[in-house]
Amino acid sequence: MKVRKFLPTVLGAVALACVASGSALAQNTADGDAERHIGYYYPEPGSSEVYNARAETMPQASRALRLGFVTGFTGKQLEAPYPAPYVMFAKGTEAQKLIIVAMEDDRVNSIYRARGLFAMMTAFARGLPIFRENGVEDRFTFFDLAKLLGFEQITITDGHDFAHRVTIE
Repeated sequence: MKVRKFLPTVLGAVALACVASGSALAQNTADGDAERHIGYYYPEPGSSEVYNARAETMPQASRALRLGFVTGFTGKQLEAPYPAPYVMFAKGTEAQKLIIVAMEDDRVNSIYRARGLFAMMTAFARGLPIFRENGVEDRFTFFDLAKLLGFEQITITDGHDFAHRVTIE
């Protein structure tokens, strides 16, 4: 079952939470080659999967909202008293590609550790008002949050040899 409607006030709360740590500045870049990030941000993905989201992209989803989400998430990591274990950023002309890179060796170097990180991120997402107020916190995942925001793919890497790609449909 797909949840199609989310209240604008809930979206506003998520947007405010995402950009609370600062404003996102967009940089206009051409996304000519769909695979131009391979070899620069991560190695060729050795595995991939397609996630059929239960959510649908919000009509208000935009490049600015996706960049704001990444900025807010990063800001929360930077508030911690220890170095960020991974970095998250958005690429693509519409910031529709989410990239997650481990910042320490042996962090996300297997599909199982990647899925563990995604499970942790699901726990974070389920605590957001947009999930709780719409009664989907027990069904939606981090991938559904990504779909709501308009991300089309997520690539996770250890920054060395491992990369896994999730295409969100």
